[in-house]
Amino acid sequence: MKRIVIFAMLLIGSLAVTTPVSAQRMTPQENARRSNKAAKKQAKMLKKANKKQQKASKKYAKQQRKETAKANRNLQHRKKSVL
Repeated sequence: MKRIVIFAMLLIGSLAVTTPVSAQRMTPQENARRSNKAAKKQAKMLKKANKKQQKASKKYAKQQRKETAKANRNLQHRKKSVL
């Protein structure tokens, strides 16, 4: 009885080992599909990064405009108080 169980486990183990090897072989179509998918993912991430960079740039420009306006107001206020 033990021999049958061991033989069955050995047979199942050998089938489990050989299955992934054949599953790793890709057809050219599968390779093309994965390549297209990866390219789309890369383009999406690049677009997202560009959008984030543009948003940060606009935020910085807005901050600079505000600081310049504030500095100009303070300068004009000082000029009036001096006169």
